[in-house]
Amino acid sequence: MTIATYCLVALDCPDPEALAAFYAAVLGGEVKNDDADWYDLYAPGGHRIAFQRAPGHTPPEWPRGDRNSQQLHLDFHVPDMDAAEEQVLALGATPLDLDDRGGERDFRVYADPAGHPFCLCRD
Repeated sequence: MTIATYCLVALDCPDPEALAAFYAAVLGGEVKNDDADWYDLYAPGGHRIAFQRAPGHTPPEWPRGDRNSQQLHLDFHVPDMDAAEEQVLALGATPLDLDDRGGERDFRVYADPAGHPFCLCRD
């Protein structure tokens, strides 16, 4: 018997509207909001990501573990790593670790516009 049912992941950020738009451009789906401090992205497949205004938000320092470490990160499968990289960078992502060792490692790490780490992973 389960205790709970998964609902969403919420990301703290300084501008929830802008971050929701970034992820909508990456994943597709529909952005909805009830107020200026909380936006939801209803992504294809029934997944939901929420974006919550956090005044004074400080992005995590990837890949630190000793202080101001990442609390979570998102992974996204992509069919074409190079094309996906070009697109997320054009949307405002920042590269954090692009060394996939010539394709040996099947992911690359970026930060979204609010500084949260995410990975593009070979499908």
